[in-house]
Formats: sequence, structure tokens, C-alpha cells
Amino acid sequence: MNTLAQNWWALMVRGFLALAFGLLAWAWPGMTLFVLIVLFGAYAFADGIFALVSAVRRARAHERWWPVALEGIFGIAAGVVTFFVPAAAAITLLVVIAAWALSTGVLEVVAAIRLRKQVKGEWLLALSGILSVAFGVLLIMRPGAGLLALVWLIAAYTVAYGVVMIALSIRLRRLGRKVSAPTTLGGVTPQPA
Repeated sequence: MNTLAQNWWALMVRGFLALAFGLLAWAWPGMTLFVLIVLFGAYAFADGIFALVSAVRRARAHERWWPVALEGIFGIAAGVVTFFVPAAAAITLLVVIAAWALSTGVLEVVAAIRLRKQVKGEWLLALSGILSVAFGVLLIMRPGAGLLALVWLIAAYTVAYGVVMIALSIRLRRLGRKVSAPTTLGGVTPQPA
């Protein structure tokens, strides 16, 4: 848990990347499928890299690392698939995005359940996971949606996800400060010898 609090900044970067991606998608709703694929691929790849970095740090601290590593691998895989199949039909993009959102969401809910005894505010991680799962299910249920509808759904999801990840990173940063703050003994702060 201490590693998670120390690496609050990685969650904040992931949140800002999601927020930026969502806002760009809203700003240019008429973008072509190719541009959408490139933007999503870049976002998923970068998100996967940050998740893998977090997993490596957790492994070094002898903490549970594999759910975060799986999330990173899925993100990188989603990014690579979208880059190497740019001419794919919109339905292929929907399937890739839905699979990524479902896998990421499930892994984040699992991580939140495991953290519930260690971190106050773990519900934010669970909420981001639930948002991801709901988004993935919605894409599977409505595969014939138009490109514009897809852009708006992706934008709404990534903005909501980004805001939740930023809120979680702020809570973890505060937690990290509390954990590293010197304790007082009878109102007197111990001084180093």
C-alpha cells in the first residue's frame, strides 16, 4: 500500500491522459476513424506503460503486482492492435475498446477489493473499474452505433475515468504524506540524533 501512495503521481498522469483524450474527442467529434484509432491507440499504450511501471515498483516492494501488470499488458496490447490495424472497420475498434475496458475494469475492481482494508477511498478505484466495465458492456450491446456516437461515448468514459483517477491520486498523495509525517510523543516531535 505504501508503494501505491508513493506512486500517486502515476495515477494522476493516467488521469490527465484520460481527461485530455476525452476532451480532444469532444472538441473534434467529426474526426475520421483513422484519427480516432491513433488517439485511442496512443492513450491505451501510454496508460499500459504507466500501469506496467507501477507493477514493477509494486513487485520490488514485494506487494501484489500481477493485477496491475495484467492491466498494463492489456493496455499496451490494445494500443498495438489499433496501430497495426488502422484500416479496420469501426466494429473491430469497438471490440478492441470493449475488451480493453472490460479487462481493465475487472482488474481495477479486484485491486479495490484487495485494498479496502488498507486505503480509505478505495471506492474511487472500484468506481473507475465499474465505469470501465459499464462502458465495455455498453459497446458490446450497441455495436452498430455510429462513429459520432462512439466518439461521444469514448469521450464521456475517458473524461469520467480521468476525473476519478485524478481524485484517487490526490487521496493517495494525502495518505502518503500522513504515513511519512513524523509522529509525536506526548506533543513533542522526535528529533534525529
